[in-house]
Amino acid sequence: MKITRRFAIGLGTAAAAGGVLGAGAGAGTAAAAPAAPDRSTRRLSATYAREVARAEGTWSSLISVGPDVVVEQQPDKVVNAQSVNKIAVATAVLDKIDRGLLTLDQRVDVTSAIVIQDTDGVFALDRAYPSSVTLGHVMSTLLTVSDNTAVRLCGLVCPAAELNEILQAKGFVHTQVVPVQNPNRFFLGTTTPRETHTLLTKLVSGQLLSPTSTDFLLNVLRATSAFTDGVRLNLTTPERLRVATKAGWFNEDRHEAGVVFDPAGAAVATYAMFATGPFSGDDAVNTTDFAATHPALRARQVIGRALFDVAGAAAAPVSTRVHRTPAYRPSNGG
Repeated sequence: MKITRRFAIGLGTAAAAGGVLGAGAGAGTAAAAPAAPDRSTRRLSATYAREVARAEGTWSSLISVGPDVVVEQQPDKVVNAQSVNKIAVATAVLDKIDRGLLTLDQRVDVTSAIVIQDTDGVFALDRAYPSSVTLGHVMSTLLTVSDNTAVRLCGLVCPAAELNEILQAKGFVHTQVVPVQNPNRFFLGTTTPRETHTLLTKLVSGQLLSPTSTDFLLNVLRATSAFTDGVRLNLTTPERLRVATKAGWFNEDRHEAGVVFDPAGAAVATYAMFATGPFSGDDAVNTTDFAATHPALRARQVIGRALFDVAGAAAAPVSTRVHRTPAYRPSNGG
């Protein structure tokens, strides 16, 4: 469903009356509203509608605050997940660690043949191979700077077929990687907004991984070195540390999914936003623009600020588990 400005006007009216985007709703329609939506929740719905209309493109999203769904737009549409699925890849590797099949300090070899010579990540910058790193280092680079060589390194210890089996066993039938001829390599594959949203809510509630692995994954996703050009751009450093996020981008796709925590470390909001072009003003310049200047990212920046503010006032956490927010401790070396 392509969001248009005319549709957004209708959605904004529905949101002001307490409506949210409905699953399976056609263009120009909105699902019935919750019985008594909060004013800030209605404002968040309207903000989403306005910014998505401004950015244009085709959006599939699921956003919740506490137990309440605020935005639900084509949540079951199967989409190319791009690097958002790196959360799923890390989940599968950590699942094997939880079962004693791998260890976080286990080392893998980084050879010149396995390094993807793209302009993302850090492994391609080394120019010194072979080397070796721990799985902890691999997944840290996988989830912060979104290193694509780290995907291949994960594949060395968790081949594509096994990775998909682990995810299927956890109930994720659409969140799957795409195998290639080499069993240890794969493309990042597909998901749906609902499955990514469910993966995140199950993660913070302790239903996916051990407490140790859960803490590892959330700590990396909340790091200051994790993605900041979208939802977290208009947040302060302490605020950014309360948002665990992962973005994905390739060709016309601009995606982001994550969790917002309250100051005590309770998860209070979950979001999964998948968007593909053409976007507003698309041309040869911004179809290859993956930075904060892209229309879809500009939309997520405004939505992210609104979501954080609404989540800060939310009364009900997603689960009773607390994942304490790390304090920011800058250093000058030494």
